[in-house]
Amino acid sequence: MQKPVLNHLGIIMDGNRRWAKSRGLPTLFGHKKGYEKVLKAGDWCLERGIKVLTVWAFSTENWKRAKKEVDYLMALLKRGLEKDVLTMHKKGIKVQTIGRLNQLPADLQKACQKAMTLTKNNAQAVLNIALNYGGQAEITDAVNQIIKKKIKNVTPKIFQEFLYDPKMSAPDLIIRTSGEQRTSGFLLWEAPYSELYFTQTCWPDFSEKDLDAALLDYQKRQRRFGGD
Repeated sequence: MQKPVLNHLGIIMDGNRRWAKSRGLPTLFGHKKGYEKVLKAGDWCLERGIKVLTVWAFSTENWKRAKKEVDYLMALLKRGLEKDVLTMHKKGIKVQTIGRLNQLPADLQKACQKAMTLTKNNAQAVLNIALNYGGQAEITDAVNQIIKKKIKNVTPKIFQEFLYDPKMSAPDLIIRTSGEQRTSGFLLWEAPYSELYFTQTCWPDFSEKDLDAALLDYQKRQRRFGGD
């Protein structure tokens, strides 16, 4: 694909645990493979001229999982950010994390802040990592800030100023892997008109061909924005 198909791609990375279970492997190995796939997906998006990639790495509901799994995910994300941010920086990628970051382990919070500080002036592309993120949580947090500031006559434009990333563009396309056909509140405020694409492929198996299939399907669609 020679020209950019879209500006902002969102991915709900689902199926790490199912992928591991189907192969008789530990759940944690599935998460490791899933993290490695994020790096590859970032490169594929760069090659296709997609400027913004937002991936859902950990939801506000994921805390309900076994402590061993949660601890592993936190450590995996910390190590990954520390190890791979220099490579992303060299590629001109701006790394941002969105969500209730203050509830994350202190060392992961520090890794997030370092990654964002190092890459804040990069303009080649943006990688948004949704961590401890939930769509309802984002809206609730915005409402509480507005109440605290005693702002009246709230408009959508004013409301957006209190989101985790007020400048985030609306996703053009959201892909969910592993066959589940729901968004689970991913970018709930930002994505009212985003196109949705569901694939049976579990995230660790997601390939360039899968991405191109989603982009080709998107290109064939007639997007509508309520007034059409």
